[in-house]
Parts: sequence; structure tokens; C-alpha cells
Amino acid sequence: MVVAHQPSNRQEKELPIIDLMGERSQVSKLIVKASENLGFFKVINHGVPQHVIKAMEDESYDFFSKPTSQKQRAGPANPYGYGCKNIGFNGDHGEVEYLLLHTNPLSNNTISNDPTLFRCAVNGYVEGVRELACEILELMAEGLGVPRTSVLSNFLRDSHSDSLLRLNHYPPLVQLVNNTNSIGFGEHTDPQILTILRSNDVPGLQISPRDGFWVPVSPHPSTAFCVNVGDALQALTNGRFLSVRHRAMVNSCRRRMSMAYFGAPALNARIVCPPELLSPHEPNLYRPFTWDEYKKATYSRKLGDTRLHFFRAQSDHDDLTE
Repeated sequence: MVVAHQPSNRQEKELPIIDLMGERSQVSKLIVKASENLGFFKVINHGVPQHVIKAMEDESYDFFSKPTSQKQRAGPANPYGYGCKNIGFNGDHGEVEYLLLHTNPLSNNTISNDPTLFRCAVNGYVEGVRELACEILELMAEGLGVPRTSVLSNFLRDSHSDSLLRLNHYPPLVQLVNNTNSIGFGEHTDPQILTILRSNDVPGLQISPRDGFWVPVSPHPSTAFCVNVGDALQALTNGRFLSVRHRAMVNSCRRRMSMAYFGAPALNARIVCPPELLSPHEPNLYRPFTWDEYKKATYSRKLGDTRLHFFRAQSDHDDLTE
């Protein structure tokens, strides 16, 4: 079952809400349609226990409520740890503080009143959202007609998966003039395969279905996760699925917090489209590449730079340093 809500006004958009407890073949078709048309959708009845979500949220709120001097003891984010305002190493800046953790092995280098409790919360949450991501990827493969439905989920089940957990906190900006929006996290696409996002009920997420056109996404229900296609999945589906640009705005006197699981392959994994999705009339749009290659190309650039076009099949000899 899908609930296709219409936006309450012209400035907000409701993403497709897909019930994962629906009839499987119908669910897979709905996921494929959303991934092709918008690159974003929400899922309910996803199987991640509410107590697991709450434990992670409680630990995240506790961390970001600490004095800056204590939070800095978990950093710097180089690349894993605590960061504030500076995003990456190429001059990007936003009204955000964050904690970045590698999930394999879990790098729980943070400050907590109870480190064991924090570790258990992260372990339980990562396990839950990873299984959810794998289930969605298998539904995608089914909907695309790929016989080996684990071809996509195997990337995340790999013991050397490069998946990440990022906790973002956008403090309230009470001095905004005339309620003018401020950039919390600048426009970008996610380079990984799939993102599973959980946030509180404060608006801020915006997507750009077409260049220069930004659409605010209404906060999702407390029981839902937001899912979006990453660059690697766009390549793996030969461009059928869309990795859409998005950003986070700070436009409220309330603080916003999000928890994003970025499902990624192992560094040496090859990103290549399954042969079932290719034909003489639809040849491979992207040359084979490893996740390590793409990751290096991504993090050598600014947040909003495009990257995937460097890996198009006709661009084998493009200089990735340009």
C-alpha cells in the first residue's frame, strides 16, 4: 500500500510513503517507481523496533547537549569524530554540528555518560537500519527484474563494507532576520549506494528534482524512515534510479536532529551494472569503477560539485582532478 499525499501548499512536497508490509511484488514496483521518478521516498512498517530508534535518539540528544569542550573530545572529524560548521576539507561550511562514525568496525569514539550504553545503542541501530537497507535493495532488484536479488544488498553485507553513521544536529538560530532560511548542510548528492535517514519533526530537508528548483519536504511521520538513492546506485542501475541533489536548511527556533546511515560497499568493490539491465539499445552509461576510486573523487571536491559524470563510459580518459 502507498499513501500518495498531496502537498498542503505549493511550497511543500509529500514524498511517496511505502508500507513495507504490503504485497511484496506491489511494494517492489512502488519502490522502483519512486527511485526512478524522484530518488526519494519514505517507508513505514519497516521492522526497526521503536525502542532501538529511541535509544539512538536519546544518546544523540545527550551527546549534542553537552558543552562544546566535551563534544570536542570525540573529535576532530578526521574523518571520524566530532565536527562543527566545517564540512569536509574543501572549505564547505554550514550551520551544523555532527558526529561521524564508521560502522565496520564501529568507531564509537565519543563522549557519553555511559559508553557501554552508547555502544549498544549504536550497534542496535546500525544493525536495524542495515537490515532495512538490504531489504529495500533486494526489493529494488526484484522490481528491476534482476534474478539474483542479493546483487545489491551484498555490497552492504560485506564484512568490509565502508558504511557510515552520521548524526547531524542543527541548533536553533533565533537571530534569523525575517525568518530567512540559513544553510544547515549545503546542496549535494550522497555518493554511497543508499541512505536511510531518520529525523525529528522539525522541517529542513529540501530536494532539487530539477536544477535550480528547491522543494521543501514535509517532516515524515514518527514511524517513518526517509530513503534516498545514492550516486553508486544510480550507476548500478545504469541511470534508471536518480541520485537527487538535496540540502538541509535551518529555518526554525527549534533544533533539528537527523541520523543518517550511508550504505556503502567495501573499498575494493567494483561498481558495475548487472547485465540484465543492459541491452544493445541501452548500453552501459558508466564505466566500471571501484568504490575507493569514487570515494577519492568525491572527497577531493567541494560538497556541491558533480562527480558521477566523470565516470561515464565515454569519459574513460577524463582527468578526475579537473
